[in-house]
Amino acid sequence: MASYELSAFDRRFQAISVVGAIEQVSPFNLNVGFWIRDPNQWIEWPALVSAHPRQDFLWESTCFEIFIGVKDEDFYREINLSPSQAWQVYQFEEYRYPEDMPPHAAYDIELNQLKRTHYGLNVSLDLTEFILKHKLKWSDLFIGLTAVLKTAQGEQFYAMQHSSPNADFHNKRDWLHQL
Repeated sequence: MASYELSAFDRRFQAISVVGAIEQVSPFNLNVGFWIRDPNQWIEWPALVSAHPRQDFLWESTCFEIFIGVKDEDFYREINLSPSQAWQVYQFEEYRYPEDMPPHAAYDIELNQLKRTHYGLNVSLDLTEFILKHKLKWSDLFIGLTAVLKTAQGEQFYAMQHSSPNADFHNKRDWLHQL
């Protein structure tokens, strides 16, 4: 298991810390956990939903994201995970393209489990179809972990690193994890 302390784009939010951990658990399953430390209780958490519905625009409230890129390819997936237990997967052919809003949903990654925990969020994803369809190995993938946190002080963006002058989760240079 590899873990990363995500950095806040705006340094005023240093009181909140976010750690993400990634683990390959079987030939096609990926577990990701997000641990939050919010001593001032600034984060606004969405209400829980009864199932695990696929919903768009989850990033408009507190949301955790996983980006999956492929070595030497332009296409990628963006997985949005809400603490409400709603989720969605989007497909992009290249950097932020197509530009439709909401983006085109992808159905080649499935949700095994999504759970809000006392420390943050835990998810298990099935990448079987994505990996087989594109004839990939785990070593072909690189992953970015991000978070959009809605707080009483405003919206904050966390990522493995921020190499752009603006918060830009779609910047592949910031997706640091390779399996």
